[in-house]
Amino acid sequence: MEKLIILRNIVKNYQVGTQAVLALRSVSLDIYKGEYVAIMGASGSGKSTLMNIIGCLDTPTSGNYHLNDKDVSSLDDDRLAEIRNTEIGFVFQTFNLLPRYTALENVMLPLIYAGVGKEKRIEFATKKLDDVGLSDRMKHRPNELSGGQRQRVAVARALINTPSILLADEPTGNLDSKTSEEIMKLFAAIHSAGNTIILVTHEEDIAKHAHRIIKLKDGEVEADYKNENPIY
Repeated sequence: MEKLIILRNIVKNYQVGTQAVLALRSVSLDIYKGEYVAIMGASGSGKSTLMNIIGCLDTPTSGNYHLNDKDVSSLDDDRLAEIRNTEIGFVFQTFNLLPRYTALENVMLPLIYAGVGKEKRIEFATKKLDDVGLSDRMKHRPNELSGGQRQRVAVARALINTPSILLADEPTGNLDSKTSEEIMKLFAAIHSAGNTIILVTHEEDIAKHAHRIIKLKDGEVEADYKNENPIY
């Protein structure tokens, strides 16, 4: 299998007032193309910091991070933004949809930043919304959609640029158990289609959908193992 993510000796320090907080302590990981990985940990474990570094939302204090053969450890903000828009699709707990835009317009947004023409934007976004089962809700705004439908719009938007990684941060955190199950079935289908998924969660039952589980504690990898019986 081909390595998609290579993390070597990743350290991240934060300054909180006069106190230095060590969020990550020499984390080294390889994640391969096509994997479905869950990153778990309690509050303060470092999982959010690791997610921010993997997602190019932050840079490490020290260590090396290669994403798709690119060294992204010390890129400036403009280059990190470019990497985020082309290599990473984000799905967040709070959906992060623009309230005045329709589902179709929300999904098209990354294509505007990528300079894609209007006709192609509509064509691609329509296809992605159809892929997530929302072809009949394209003209609806977020306040006209259920929580599960809003998350499906967010997933469609995350996949619109055919990113290397789908990075999901607590994607079922604001959903009831039935809707959570529907979203996890969607993730399973996305993974089966060949996409790489990194799921950040504190919930054991959500992590069990992944094929590999990485557990963090106090900024270090506590466990890293194959899930022999993933759900779906």
